[in-house]
Amino acid sequence: MKKIKIKKISKINYRGNKYDIQVNKNHNYIANGVLVHNCTVYQDYIHARSIDSKHHVSRDWVKALQGKIGYEIPEGFRICGENLYAEHSIKYESLVSYFLVFSIWNEFNVCLSWKETEEWAELLGLKTVPVFYRGIFNREAIDKAFEDYCSQSKDEVEGYVVRVADSFSYGDYRRKVGKMVRANHIQTDQHWMEKPVVKNGLIQ
Repeated sequence: MKKIKIKKISKINYRGNKYDIQVNKNHNYIANGVLVHNCTVYQDYIHARSIDSKHHVSRDWVKALQGKIGYEIPEGFRICGENLYAEHSIKYESLVSYFLVFSIWNEFNVCLSWKETEEWAELLGLKTVPVFYRGIFNREAIDKAFEDYCSQSKDEVEGYVVRVADSFSYGDYRRKVGKMVRANHIQTDQHWMEKPVVKNGLIQ
């Protein structure tokens, strides 16, 4: 990928609202028919699924990450990703990072294209979620690519997300993004936040 040097970032005051909610014991929620599960990083703070989420030690790593890169995030931008520091329902042993980016939104509440997302992630020193299929939507081809990916992965895989490659506005989210999660994904009796933190593993 060609590296891009930022020469100037103009400050634009963003007066829009930031919304997030948290419901049920699994800390997941449905937004326009899509299962949402995330951690969001801004220029000056982070939050889990809800803005008023209580402190949990498993979020300290991402907070430290935000402290290192926050000054490089343009005002009004937000970076959404998976906080994978602690074991939840799946134990990961070969992560490339404890925070994997899946979308970046600008000050106009527009989700950047995937190409722009990858470019910004590289500039900020972040890792994106793995991509196992690129192309025109084809369910059979996607399922085959996912099966191949799972067979080669060193970790168990909970599912996948499909999104358009182009940018899109927040209002179009339900038509541009979908998520497939394995059947009976939550396979533990006790919520992970109520148990001792078990750290996931990074690839060596």
